[in-house]
Amino acid sequence: MLYLSQMLGEPVVDANGEKIGSISDLAIQTGEVFPRITSLAFLGPGKTPFMISWRKYVDSFDEDEGIRLKVDRTAIRFSYLQPAEVLLARDLLDRQIVDTQGMKVVRVNDLKLSVSGTQLRLLGAEVGIRGILRGLAPWVEKAACGIAKAFGKSIDERIIAWNYMELLDRDLSKVQLSVSHTRLEELHPADVADILEQLDPKQRANVFQHLDDAQAGDAISEMEDEFQADIIEGLDEKRASRLLRDMDPDDAADIVGDLPYEKAETLLRLMGVDNAAEIRKLLGYKEDTAGRRHDDHAVRGDAHLRHRARNHRGSSRLGRRPPHGELRVRTR
Repeated sequence: MLYLSQMLGEPVVDANGEKIGSISDLAIQTGEVFPRITSLAFLGPGKTPFMISWRKYVDSFDEDEGIRLKVDRTAIRFSYLQPAEVLLARDLLDRQIVDTQGMKVVRVNDLKLSVSGTQLRLLGAEVGIRGILRGLAPWVEKAACGIAKAFGKSIDERIIAWNYMELLDRDLSKVQLSVSHTRLEELHPADVADILEQLDPKQRANVFQHLDDAQAGDAISEMEDEFQADIIEGLDEKRASRLLRDMDPDDAADIVGDLPYEKAETLLRLMGVDNAAEIRKLLGYKEDTAGRRHDDHAVRGDAHLRHRARNHRGSSRLGRRPPHGELRVRTR
């Protein structure tokens, strides 16, 4: 996970490794459901402020080592904040989030970012105590969480996903909660999967329910194994069985193999005989009172091996996506 507070003050170095400044802010372009970082603001020599295009100049970034640019400092062409852009630290950090009735709710203590390759997206606002502690210093947050754990307690994140929020008439003194989720369809399923994986389970379920079955199935197929079964298990049985029925049988078998046996059997029965039969064959067990032909560990092991073999052959999963801007062709 990555937060704005962790990036502020980190170094910016050019392609030759020479430090040219330190990160002062990040800009997003409003209008996207989970907006991409579009510009980098940094303070150069003498604390002179500069702004450059993220896509054009940023080569890599790390929360400990800062940002490395693609070019030498002499090749940089500086830009200006565009009308549709908003600076995260200047315009959003420490702002009030208000509900649609205009009543103050919470304050933005930090901003959570989603990482995908060299691209960053704004995932949501941290409105809990951990954001305040992290803003003081990362070690303060770690120490507080450690003390709480020693007493059998926990200090949880409190993230409000950005797709619930929108700027209120461009008045940057407020952020208004939004109930619109229709713009989720603007994102590629791989990006939706990235974002869902970085939300807590409750927030993930809230966002997921606003996806239609086609979007939901595509997003699940792009998720890491550890999240797929959790998503399916948390859905109502009718929807879960529909999604599994419409998936590639290999993908569906991988997920069913990670579910508790009783849950798996219930979903398979709801899928229909033909669809269920193909998945049972892949899993190596059949529906009878004797239970599975293999024990649970063997079935999951077989599913895992099939999954890895498909990935090795070039399945488009996380870490093997085409870069943004390229034509994607999906085949079934």
